Amino acid sequence: MKRADIDFKTLPDAPGVYRFVGTKREVLYVGKATSLRDRVKSYFAKDIALVRSPLIEKIINDAVFLEHEQTDSVLEALILEAKLIKKHAPVGNTEHKDNKSWNYVVITNERFPRVLIARERELTAKFSQKNIYKLFGPFPSAGTLREALKIVRKIFPFFDSPFSLDGVLKPAQEKTVTFNQSIGLYPPEFDEREYKKTIRAISDIFSANKKGLIKRLEREMFASAQKHQFEKAEVLKRKVFALQHIQDMTLIREELKVPTTATFRIEAYDVAHLRGAETRGAMVVVENGEINKDEYRLFTMRKAKAGDDYAALDELLERRFSHREWPFPQLIVIDGGRGHLARAKKVVADLGVLSDVVSVVKDERHRPREILGSPKIALTHESAILLANSEAHRFSINRHRKALRKNMLKSA
Repeated sequence: MKRADIDFKTLPDAPGVYRFVGTKREVLYVGKATSLRDRVKSYFAKDIALVRSPLIEKIINDAVFLEHEQTDSVLEALILEAKLIKKHAPVGNTEHKDNKSWNYVVITNERFPRVLIARERELTAKFSQKNIYKLFGPFPSAGTLREALKIVRKIFPFFDSPFSLDGVLKPAQEKTVTFNQSIGLYPPEFDEREYKKTIRAISDIFSANKKGLIKRLEREMFASAQKHQFEKAEVLKRKVFALQHIQDMTLIREELKVPTTATFRIEAYDVAHLRGAETRGAMVVVENGEINKDEYRLFTMRKAKAGDDYAALDELLERRFSHREWPFPQLIVIDGGRGHLARAKKVVADLGVLSDVVSVVKDERHRPREILGSPKIALTHESAILLANSEAHRFSINRHRKALRKNMLKSA
């Protein structure tokens, strides 16, 4: 096969899976891509044997046509790639590949199943046939598979402890489980019925049945709403939305990384008041993922009335960016929903500041639930955004507590 044999206009600049097929319609090689068009073009470089391998060069020469399927996301491309490798065992994917190094997703056969990653050589050593409820794979890369499970976990938290959860847990094991539940990695409760739904959902995702999963969740969502179970319906609605927009996430992060030589400055703000008065705005700084306490600032709001979040946010941003001598951030982090985000973006734009803005939405327990704004920025800088957001809240609360103690001493 030559470059001229392919009409690249028919290949989308989108995620998907491609297959090089031989004269007997045998699948010679299966691959996944963020951009099908760009990836397939790369196989026709003059030095492909050096860049990839002599085997890949031979496959390109032996192939007579190309097949492809577009997917909504790289996650789905990864899953479909594994499914096709298992089905066709292409020579380009399996020759010179140590079968024991393939990676699999194992769902254990337990009352509270665990979702684990195992290499092929570990399957017989760690699991018997009775211990495995479902097995998905093979996946070529363990690192990529771990990233895929991180994405799945954001929508469907699951157990992945190295120990079974069916028996009585040791104190250290119970502490591990409780901690992972508190940070949202594990389901918040041991609800066997609900967890079965989670396991079924994860099975659907790794079976490339996202459409069927969405339809089932939508039916459950409408049924919950009809029963006036609005909180449950809202949770299901968020899951459906996340699945429908999973293409906003990517497993290939090279193009998203910030150069290590640059300082990426994040400023996060928190507005609070002391018993309905003395509204203050806190500003904290995170640079290249590290907090910089020397740059923290506290502003006393002079115009905004207590309880007027929008006015306080406006004044805080105006006060901060009146200090043109301070370094400007690449990213601004605020608390609140879409209304707060829109308001902050407008103020920042009106001030002539070019910083990106994201907002952190909290649940009823004041835990981060969602980051609004650019999905690319939210994914790339998620840990730094959440660190800055929590640090702004902590700094603000500590300063208010000090002010409260000072006022109490004055009045004593």
